[in-house]
Amino acid sequence: MKRRDFIFACLSAGIAAILPGTAFGLEKKILCLQPMGKKLGHKDLTILKKALQEFFAFELVERKWVSMPAEAYYPPRKRYRAEKLLDCLERIAPANAYRILGLTGDDISTTKGNYRDWGILGLGSINGRTGVISMFRCLKGAKNRQHARVRLAKVAVHETGHTLGLEHCRRRGCLMEDAQGKVSTCDREYDFCGRCRALLKKWGRPIPAFPKIPWPRHD
Repeated sequence: MKRRDFIFACLSAGIAAILPGTAFGLEKKILCLQPMGKKLGHKDLTILKKALQEFFAFELVERKWVSMPAEAYYPPRKRYRAEKLLDCLERIAPANAYRILGLTGDDISTTKGNYRDWGILGLGSINGRTGVISMFRCLKGAKNRQHARVRLAKVAVHETGHTLGLEHCRRRGCLMEDAQGKVSTCDREYDFCGRCRALLKKWGRPIPAFPKIPWPRHD
């Protein structure tokens, strides 16, 4: 039976057509993962990919590696300006990408308050299409590489949340909590709080109610 005929038959019978790679008959939205600059290994991305699929049910598409754009480099601190990386990601994003997330091992920064160049874990455009995350600061004070990978995965969910419209949350342990310059804040984050989930639902961006969270809960 052809796909079109199958959907029509299901609708005629009063049931939703559920096909591979779809949710309630609708194609999954694509989140492109764009490796950039200092490469991350396959194991570095395993938990990250699982988290993105569990929390957002996106179809993940990993693109070919690209070098860091020269215009984003900040010589005084020998790192890259995150907002310029977002501009680059916007330019290279494929037309069918719902969101695109840059992944790098290089140090990244942005302007924060009175700080001209503030080192960050990641940056996401609020209600936009682009985000970028870095492993560099996830390694700071980490017990081991796996600990840093979990941090990176949480940052990926956090920055993707920004692209869906969420701002920083005051709820302790929410994945949208502001790190306030402390990478250790990631360690207590676990899930989206009820308020953040309600906001996503209100905006027509519901997420799975019961994700299989790939990290343990901490106090």
